[in-house]
Amino acid sequence: MKGIILAGGSATRLYPSTKVVSKQLLPVYDKPLVYYPLSMLMLAGIREVLLISTPKDLPHYKDLLGDGSQIGIHIEYKEQPKPNGLAEAFILGEDFIGNDSVCLVLGDNVFYGATISSVLKKAMLSIENGGAAIFGYYMKNPEAFGVVEFDKDMKVISIEEKPENPKSHYIVPGLYFYDNRVIEFAKNTVPSERGELEISSVNNEYLKRKELNVTVIGRGVSWFDTGTPKGMYRASGFVKTMQELQGFYVSCIEEIAWRRKFITRDQLRALGEKMSNSEYGQYILSLADGKVEEEEG
Repeated sequence: MKGIILAGGSATRLYPSTKVVSKQLLPVYDKPLVYYPLSMLMLAGIREVLLISTPKDLPHYKDLLGDGSQIGIHIEYKEQPKPNGLAEAFILGEDFIGNDSVCLVLGDNVFYGATISSVLKKAMLSIENGGAAIFGYYMKNPEAFGVVEFDKDMKVISIEEKPENPKSHYIVPGLYFYDNRVIEFAKNTVPSERGELEISSVNNEYLKRKELNVTVIGRGVSWFDTGTPKGMYRASGFVKTMQELQGFYVSCIEEIAWRRKFITRDQLRALGEKMSNSEYGQYILSLADGKVEEEEG
């Protein structure tokens, strides 16, 4: 399975902070926002990643992440000149995806939880023989998101993008698993009234074929949308609290790479030494020295 991080857009809701800096490069507490979606792909065992962003911002992501070899993965990059919708990621990434299945994660989503690895594994297994897997997350105010409707047996009935009158309180967070047909479905998607290729249209195509699996994320996993200053603040506060209380870091990509055996302990130590003046670098060094035993969720 391949992985795509979509980190484009202009993030006008975060102006003026994002007038010159891509939202996904802003810090969520102690690390760039893009680390959080990248960590989801790595926790799923995905080691081939395509990062899509604007022509202006893409060089900064390359400076930050390089080709990924330092953490034992491979990262490629692709320009999205205009924000034409989430589903365009599969058209832009067609050559990268090849004949594989794919996981798309939005660059501004933060997930955390002790059960997240098992949630990801279950989603991947559910599409081994084809289909799509997405998630439902309860929100008090779901109007700004894709909303999924269930019947009394919690089987999905419909998915609607940013409805004025939501049919449920369950939104679809920005993490999606698809078989290879997603490329074809994206190409055949008709732009919405907003002029975008909506991810809900792709999901509804799988739903129409009865090949859409929706898993409700329970209390074991927290999700944050960071599209607003309040969202960024909440996510940062959550990460700060978790790290101080539990003693291990949230979405530390170097730690995940080491624990998943993408890199060796010596490679981990070398990464920590390059950042040794920061608390983040000191944490990596403590991992390499065996001072932190518990694995991050």
